[in-house]
Amino acid sequence: MASESTITTSGYIKHHLQNLTYGQHEDGSWGFAESAKEATEMGFWAINVDTMLLSVVLGGLMMWFFRGVAKTISAGVPTGTQNFAEMIIEFINDTVRGSFSGGKNDLVAPLALTIFVWIFLMNLMDLVPVDFIPLAVAHGASALFGVDPHHVFFKVVPSTDPNATMGMALVVFGLMLFYSFKIKGTGGFLKELSFEPFGKWALPINLVLETVTLLAKPFSLGLRLFGNMYAGEMVFILIATMYSAGLVLGSVAGLLQVGWAIFHILIITLQAFIFMVLTIVYIDMAHQHH
Repeated sequence: MASESTITTSGYIKHHLQNLTYGQHEDGSWGFAESAKEATEMGFWAINVDTMLLSVVLGGLMMWFFRGVAKTISAGVPTGTQNFAEMIIEFINDTVRGSFSGGKNDLVAPLALTIFVWIFLMNLMDLVPVDFIPLAVAHGASALFGVDPHHVFFKVVPSTDPNATMGMALVVFGLMLFYSFKIKGTGGFLKELSFEPFGKWALPINLVLETVTLLAKPFSLGLRLFGNMYAGEMVFILIATMYSAGLVLGSVAGLLQVGWAIFHILIITLQAFIFMVLTIVYIDMAHQHH
């Protein structure tokens, strides 16, 4: 970690960008990976425990907050918490009304609210000091299980894991396909893929273009969020490496970190908003008859 004098800058960066991965080792045993190479060798069925744990915790926190507001809601003078929750819900409702014109669908607004708040909370973890949680987890694992803390990894921003962002994007893609078949019918959806945009005489070209366009939606949705958040986390880690370079650079690093954190508030909010809006638009497109 950063406090160890033996670790290099490159090693420090790699350590913070490695997930806590659980899976099957080459000898058939199951356990946590102690290096990036081991994590790669575990293959498809390995689980990034830190991503799963923080995603579930943040999702539970979101549900606990809105459930608490719903249980104490008042028609009289609202509390500050109720005002805050209503402001978020009104913002989501206005966005859905402006982006979804495909008729009535009771799933769209709750889905948009869940996506926006959940992704915002995951992105918000980027503002936690880069060493704070990983150090606590590493020393806790060392004290409880006697493992080398240098082999304990923990990424605190779930949206910097492409498994998480692509997982959410694939769920949205599944909903797109579901509503495309439900609203347009199998024949209508296949006609849309085959006859648009150049007409039935250009069927092979239409099919290739529309299929590529369709498959590009989940990839662009998931990789956009991952790329922006990964880059932001990398900047925080690079700034953190300056603290070990002396008092002058350490002071500069403190100013840079505060400035980047303030600017990053806009990024984490914007990325949650973009993911939500594109989800609404894609589901709206699935409802449209061409």
